[in-house]
This record gives sequence, structure tokens and C-alpha cells, in this order.
Amino acid sequence: MPTDGLGLDCTPSFPQRTPVTETVAPGARKAALAFIFVTVLIDILAFGLIIPVLPHLLKDFVAGDTVRAAHWVGVFAFLFSAIQFISAPVQGAMSDRFGRRPVILLSCLGLGVDFIFMAVAQTLPWLLVGRVVSAMFSASFTTANAYIADVTEPSKRAQAYGMIGAAFGLGFIIGPAIGGHLGEVNVRLPFWFAACLALVNFVYGLFVLPESLPIERRTKRIDWAHANPIGSLKLLREYRAIWGLAVVVFLVNFAHYVYPSVFVLFADYAYGWGSGDVGWVLGAVGVMSVIVNAVLVKKIVGAIGERRALMLGLACGVVGFTIYGFAPTGAIFLMGMPIMSLWALAMPSTQAMVTREVGPEVQGRVQGALTSLASLAGIVAPVIYTAVFGLFIGPQSPGKLPGAPFLLAGVLLACAGMVAWRYTRTHATDASSRADAAPEAAPTGD
Repeated sequence: MPTDGLGLDCTPSFPQRTPVTETVAPGARKAALAFIFVTVLIDILAFGLIIPVLPHLLKDFVAGDTVRAAHWVGVFAFLFSAIQFISAPVQGAMSDRFGRRPVILLSCLGLGVDFIFMAVAQTLPWLLVGRVVSAMFSASFTTANAYIADVTEPSKRAQAYGMIGAAFGLGFIIGPAIGGHLGEVNVRLPFWFAACLALVNFVYGLFVLPESLPIERRTKRIDWAHANPIGSLKLLREYRAIWGLAVVVFLVNFAHYVYPSVFVLFADYAYGWGSGDVGWVLGAVGVMSVIVNAVLVKKIVGAIGERRALMLGLACGVVGFTIYGFAPTGAIFLMGMPIMSLWALAMPSTQAMVTREVGPEVQGRVQGALTSLASLAGIVAPVIYTAVFGLFIGPQSPGKLPGAPFLLAGVLLACAGMVAWRYTRTHATDASSRADAAPEAAPTGD
């Protein structure tokens, strides 16, 4: 049994199953991957459920004061990203130590219990505590990404990560719609529904999810040196082959945050779109993302390879954001959406290349570091995008350009493209030979 280095058995108590990479039949492997897809979908769906009602619940806690409620919405958003920034490397290190299965199941259980906690919270501080705990457990995406790397062939990883992207898109399409309707019945009902989804998924996983990381491939103890944001960045630097792709991950996530940061304000200011119009547009964005991730990633990566798919995705993102930034009418903005949707090719290709560069014993920590970088973008980006938006529509602006935040996002993707081009040219990744290659300096936590 695994120990903590002091001879103490510290394996989580979930029943262990045969590692999926060793003896489990292909059918069981497909069932495991389906569970990972459902887990990510339910996580996103659960959080999407509370998006329409959380501001109203906060408003109830501050005696109907909209200004104070808006302040607390910002506080909650900041804390969510900040806690993920801290907790993702910890989850990654734990999955390298104890295996992926117990960490994923613990995340599902923790989310379910925490949503119940938030559903019954009677004060603002308790609701805040619940949101912090949600952020800790929602870092399960880290372990899900490591699980996929464990059980899929290198040539099929981009397709698998594309399905995870499709789960994100589906969750953000369905979740807010259901949450809005449930919230009209009772503002706390979406929290109860989200709790049920997470707990049902936990029970389902107990029966269908096998372990993907055999004991002999796990670290001997938790690598605390890298189980923190600073240490995780140092870990990426130790693996010089993936440092460039880590920068791409950060820039891509930074660019993505332009949507939640300013899109609603931009659409209202530039085109006079109301909440219904914005909802339809964001729904269309989600549908296109699902199509690209679930269908086109497999076909395009299979036809041109991961490197070219990455560059194509980033190029389409640059073009799309440029159209958004200069679009004088809503119709022209909408014309840019199909081009913009192909940006979704970038992340599955990037994730697939990253996983090929490191061994299974460190996948969790690497994925934790990447999730931490994405969370860091979520902390910084909203402040910058809103400031840029205010600057270019303010009275001292040299010219009204409400689309300036989108142009900034396009510049960031162009920078990501240059980094990716340089990296993939210098460190060309061979799908047939790098799958099980040892990393340049594989810290094991010994």
C-alpha cells in the first residue's frame, strides 16, 4: 500500500479497481473515458446552473443593494480563480501520489456536499466559504486531463481533449438555461439540482471508473515542492520541452477571458443588444465550440497533425478577434463567429503535445501547473480588459473603439502563435516515439 514516507498508509479509502492501462478491456476503457466526459460536463453544468441566480442570492444578502451585490460578485469571481490557482497543483500532486480515481471521486463528492452547503447558507460569509470550497474541488479538470493522458494513445489525445472541450461548451449552453428557469421557482433550487448531479456522478463513478495510474508508476510521496503555484511554475521550467506550450496555454486562456469580462458591456454599448440577444449569441458560440471540439478536432488533427492544427486555431482566433474589434455592426460581428469558432482547435492540440513530453508519473503535476496558469489568467485578465474597455469609450479616448479588448485578445493570440511556432519548430513532437519518453528531469517527489 502507498505510504506517506513515514510508513503510514495514507491511500484514500475509495475501493480500488484494476488499472485501466493494464488489463481492462477496451469496452471498460471507453466507459471510463465516458465517465470523465460526463464528470467534466456535470462540473461545468453545475456551475452554469448557478450563474443566473448567484447575483440575485447575493443581492438578497445585502438588502437588495445592487451596487454592493455587484461588488460581491466581483469578490466571488476573484476568489474562485485565486483558490483554483492555489489548489490545482495540490490536486495534481495528489493524483500522482494516490492515483487519479480517488482524487476525481473525492472532487465529485466534495462538490455535491458543497452545493448543499451553499443551498442552505443563511449568511453571506457562509456562502463565501461555500464558493471557496467549490473552487478547491472544481480543480478536478487537472486530474481529468491527466487521466486522459494515461489511457489514450498519443495519436488520439487531441481527439479526447476535444471531447473535453465539447463538454465545456455543452455545460455552458445547458447550465445557465436550466439554472435560469429553476431560479424563477426558487433562487436556491439550482444549488440543490447541482448537488444532485454531482452526487449521482460520484455514485456512478464508484462503479465504472477504474484507476489509470498503476501503483508502480506513482510517486513515493507527495511532491510538496511542486504542489504550489510557484513550485509548479518551476516544474514547467524544469521540463524545458513544454515551457513554450505552457506560455501558449496562459496566453490562450488570457485571451478567452475577454468574453466574461466585457462582452455583455460591449454588446450593449456597440450594438444595443439586450440580455436576450446576448444569450442567443453566447449560445451560438457554445454550439459552434461543441461542433469544432466534438467533430472537427478529430478530422483536422488527423489530416494535418497537431502542430498545424494548433497554428490554424490560433490564426483563426487572431482573425476572429480582429473582426470583432472593428465590426461596425452586429451583423458583421456575427459573420466573424464561424471563423472564431475554429480557435477551439488550439487547446486540444496543445494539451496533446504537452502530455507526450512527460511521463505518467508527473502528468498530474504538469496538468496542475497548467490549470494554475489558466486560473492566474482568470485573476488578471478581467481587470485589464475592463480597464481597456473603459479607456477606449471614455471621454479622454482619442477615438471611440469599444472593440479594443478584442483587439488586445487578438494580439495575445498572435504572440501565442509566435511562441508556438518557435517551440514546435525547435521541439518537433513525434507521435510514434515520444509517448513514453522519459522527461528531461523527472522529479518524483523522492
